[in-house]
Amino acid sequence: MDYQNILNRKLVSAQEAAKIIKSGDRVVVGLGCSAPSKILQALGKRQEELKGVIVDQMLPCSTYGLYEPGVEKFIRHNSWFSSKASRSLVNSGAADFTPNYFSQIPELYKKYVEVDVLLATVSPMDKHGYFSFGVSVDYTSKVAEQATLVILEVNENMPRTLGDSFIHVNDIDYLVNNNQPLPELTINPPTETEQKIGSYVAKLIEDGSTIQLGIGGIPNAIAQALVNKKDLGVHSEMLTDGMVDLVEKGVINNKKKTLHSGKIIGAFASGKRKLYDFLDDNPMVEMHPVSYVNDPVVISRNNQMISINSAIEIDLLGQCCAESVGVKQISASGGQVDFIRGALRSPGGKSIIALKSTAMQGKKSTIVSILEKGAVVTTSKNEVNYVVTEYGIAQLRGKTARERAAALIDVAHPAFRDELKAQAPYLY
Repeated sequence: MDYQNILNRKLVSAQEAAKIIKSGDRVVVGLGCSAPSKILQALGKRQEELKGVIVDQMLPCSTYGLYEPGVEKFIRHNSWFSSKASRSLVNSGAADFTPNYFSQIPELYKKYVEVDVLLATVSPMDKHGYFSFGVSVDYTSKVAEQATLVILEVNENMPRTLGDSFIHVNDIDYLVNNNQPLPELTINPPTETEQKIGSYVAKLIEDGSTIQLGIGGIPNAIAQALVNKKDLGVHSEMLTDGMVDLVEKGVINNKKKTLHSGKIIGAFASGKRKLYDFLDDNPMVEMHPVSYVNDPVVISRNNQMISINSAIEIDLLGQCCAESVGVKQISASGGQVDFIRGALRSPGGKSIIALKSTAMQGKKSTIVSILEKGAVVTTSKNEVNYVVTEYGIAQLRGKTARERAAALIDVAHPAFRDELKAQAPYLY
């Protein structure tokens, strides 16, 4: 069959694609750097022609002329996970936020939210007529199965990832060409404090473990601290630059994995061009929908599964807030709870929350007697396992409320320990 001819018949300009979206439509956009920038920018330019359009996205890399004050009168953003580009809109009431576990987003769309249009970016078509969703399989591939219209940008800079990551040209309504470079994330080198945290976390990770790790100063420090480990595997919602470095050093080889042996499993990726090049047509890597990757039952099938996440603050009972500062939503639950539950079910598994002991340039303790008023409890006290700061490791499971408080105070910043000790007896 002449798939190239089929593709050519579906090619339109970004402006033509944007004009297909009509008032009242529910539009879902691919996560992060898989957003189709040309189409979104064209949509932003015709905002005043529209009314009641809702645009769902997770972790937008840019505003695209859409996620800006005043646009909500025409096109309203709904966030599954806020980023710098959308956070202020959510907290000002100019955009919405939908609570979720990352693993459940495809199910929420299937059961509760009707999707009119999917917009995302894919790699170029292969000889069999297939495109790959590349760095963003997550919820994107599943939404493509139910959206009324599927409009995709084809970008030669999008890596062709393998796994359950493909869509056929016959299942696409319109295509737009865009060969702009994918957005890249640059993370500053880990600080001395982050390196200390990384070294403590590394002590909890045994050879042959399978890890889940995110992005940022602390995750990068943890990756650097794992250079002397052996036979590590990866089953992680997010694939990162640090993982590529560990593959190159022979630390990650996935040989001891009890699920998908020999394979790195992920749902999305974000980092530098080196990461995208590593993912391209790499048989070591499989990308799958987040409904699979983040399913706690699936995660638990990896022996010695280690989930590593962070928090904004943790109270003396072990309640973990990882997504808000008081009532201000700054991110979302993401996959933290998914992976904590999966790791705790895993034979030999561990769950780790790693965070700095202070915030606001040392003025505020992140270990607190009571969470800030309005703070969201992301992970319940019953599921928090290890808490790691630059001052050490606190293991909470099986401990009484008083024992938990004592363990957490021991890893709090010394400047706040006396205050926490004074408050603890009245609370627990």
